Amino acid sequence: MSIPLDQIANMPAYSPYYPMPPARYRNVRFQYIYFRADVSAIDRVLPACFEASDDGFCAAIGIAIPWSANYGQFEESVLIVKCKLRAPVAPVPEGKAAGDRGQVGYFVPVAFLNSRSSIPAGREIYGTPKVFAEIEVGMDERVMYTDTRLAGVSVMSLRSTMHRAAGVEELPELVPSWRLKVIPSADGRGADVMQIIDGAKATSDVTVHVCRAGDGTVQFNPSPIYDLSGFTPQEYFGAHYVEMDYTEEYAEIVHDFLKQT
Repeated sequence: MSIPLDQIANMPAYSPYYPMPPARYRNVRFQYIYFRADVSAIDRVLPACFEASDDGFCAAIGIAIPWSANYGQFEESVLIVKCKLRAPVAPVPEGKAAGDRGQVGYFVPVAFLNSRSSIPAGREIYGTPKVFAEIEVGMDERVMYTDTRLAGVSVMSLRSTMHRAAGVEELPELVPSWRLKVIPSADGRGADVMQIIDGAKATSDVTVHVCRAGDGTVQFNPSPIYDLSGFTPQEYFGAHYVEMDYTEEYAEIVHDFLKQT
């Protein structure tokens, strides 16, 4: 008996490459470092539907995932930039939150991972611009580090401490968490999918085990691909360490450029 089309989640049709959400995560360690970058560097990585915030706020994040029900163990590093939603947003179904012109949020220009299955899942479901890299997350005495390497060279390096007590309420609310999901057409005629996705609401069932604060630094080096060297920090705003369990559900489509109404 053939496979009903409405039962095919992803490819291969008879044995999907990755499980669909929800995905449960346990004891995930997050390293956040906040800084100000040159606004021109942010402009360079933003799609035209977003406008860089005047304050140049950014966050570099290192993540160590020891256990994920859907993807196993892996490490990740992420850059997020503060921006405004510049595109008009089409009406959305009742009960959904529509973005507004000028709404402030945070965009993910790139996410580096050393995982096989979570990269296509992140790109195809959430539109997160995940790319493969060599990543090491660890501790050197009291300093936590996340090193991201491409072709043997560091492209993003995080260092932070966690010597101060902190409450969860002190963490910056980096929401909405926007991605631009783009899937090209097989016939070369532009995109089949182009959507603004908010990934913030995908996180649920959160249990925070540890929340600490400290100081941090980030170093970006030139690279012929995924170059972030223009993000050299001009000012730092501290760092946080969080260890938690959570569930990753489906995200929200804020705007679909190809289905205007």
